[in-house]
Amino acid sequence: MKKAIIYIPNKNPMQSGLSKNKWILEYKTEDPSRNPLMGWESSSDTFTEIKLEFSSKDLAINYAKKKKIDFEIIEPKKRKVVKKSYADNFLK
Repeated sequence: MKKAIIYIPNKNPMQSGLSKNKWILEYKTEDPSRNPLMGWESSSDTFTEIKLEFSSKDLAINYAKKKKIDFEIIEPKKRKVVKKSYADNFLK
């Protein structure tokens, strides 16, 4: 049976926005093997190249259940936002 993880990707460090509106379903590698010449990890499983995007977590879960995929959900961590004012730099 195929295995997958469902998560929200991290934002690019060059972005300043907080909007995270897509969930990713990504397949896990079933049988990784090492290339003896270069030492790279490779696999004959082509599902690892697929990343499916969903607009909600429920849609991703329903898709995985419908296709009989074992899945693991990685919940996003809550970010603590400290509101600052530019004037605070000069008050100390």
